[in-house]
Amino acid sequence: MTDSTEQTLVDAAWPYWECEGEIAKRYFDGATDEDHTFYLRAQLWKELHPVDGFFNGLHLELKDLVDRFPEVDRSIDRHDYHFLLTQLTEEFNHYVMLADIFEHVMGRKITAEDTVQLAEEKKLGDVRRGYVEGGDELTKSAVGFTEGGGARLFREGAKLSGSTVNDMTAHAMEIIYNDEKDHYAEQAKVCVSLIQSDDDMARMKGAIRAISLQRVNMRAEMFPGAMTAGEIDAFISENTRG
Repeated sequence: MTDSTEQTLVDAAWPYWECEGEIAKRYFDGATDEDHTFYLRAQLWKELHPVDGFFNGLHLELKDLVDRFPEVDRSIDRHDYHFLLTQLTEEFNHYVMLADIFEHVMGRKITAEDTVQLAEEKKLGDVRRGYVEGGDELTKSAVGFTEGGGARLFREGAKLSGSTVNDMTAHAMEIIYNDEKDHYAEQAKVCVSLIQSDDDMARMKGAIRAISLQRVNMRAEMFPGAMTAGEIDAFISENTRG
């Protein structure tokens, strides 16, 4: 029952995750340095500011972790603390690698003004926070499950080759993909534990689809011109499971 429930959740997210990957794949095909610069500005902002109700940006999360250090093996388990520390250092490493690519393309040092929050990213944050702060633990867990969009952007970026920027991107995205590809599976365990009825499943799937659709909108804005709205709708429809 647990395995089938988890698969049902994956099936709900699947067409949206694959659409994120398809958008990136089409964008990277023949992308110019200017194209790389555009998406990197937005992705670098996301790496530094994962603000969604669970996380409050790397700066605040790191500060909070430092402040909680005296609690290790008291009110916080050392293994849990290590997991959080590892997660944050991984996230910062993702920023470091992508910023290196940005500097290569631009031929200069990166500045704080080079990162930008796009409009659809802001909407995604609002959608996610709405579920997190809404008081419903079941739909709140959908936020964790959908985080990262199944790492499909990084799966596609890891396949690039043929130029310095592509090689740098492939190296960075392979590392990020390996860091994040199993995140959904861990969060799925939480989701499954909360589903007790058909109504629970319907609400969970509804939240997954709403968040995932906004993720697709975010990627479409980040990778402009890769897919039209009609192509996105058709792709999601053709890849819907169940």
